[in-house]
Amino acid sequence: MKLKLHDIDLRVIALLRKWFLPLARLAIFVVYFWFGILKLLDLSPASPLASALTDKTIGAAHFDTAFAILAVFECVIGILFLFPKMTRVVIPMLFVHLIVVCSPLILVPHEAWTHFLAPTLEGQYIIKNLVLAALAIGIAAQTTPLAHRNKKD
Repeated sequence: MKLKLHDIDLRVIALLRKWFLPLARLAIFVVYFWFGILKLLDLSPASPLASALTDKTIGAAHFDTAFAILAVFECVIGILFLFPKMTRVVIPMLFVHLIVVCSPLILVPHEAWTHFLAPTLEGQYIIKNLVLAALAIGIAAQTTPLAHRNKKD
């Protein structure tokens, strides 16, 4: 049986659709849990950036507590992404987190930019969050609408 390019294309797309959600959830878990654990173990390269943000916003005296809360919050987000039934809870959590961790681009620009539109390494670290946001939107877009769930009951 000779497979046509069209048939191969359909099979590959079907395979990608089948694996998108589990791999997307796993990817977000790995990134969030890993980065959270690094913060808890005081091994995060983001510490100086977070310290500068804390100094600018809530005060340096609150850094340790705020950084620990952020670390735990990241771990919880990562874990919750592993459970499809938690999507409606974790997506808003992720976006609140992204607002906080992206804020240095505006609030401490000397840490995030070398020149106009030229991010520092830390700035690049922040900007990569666009990918996480897009991935989370892709996961959320696959969620069964509540109206459909009620009809099944």
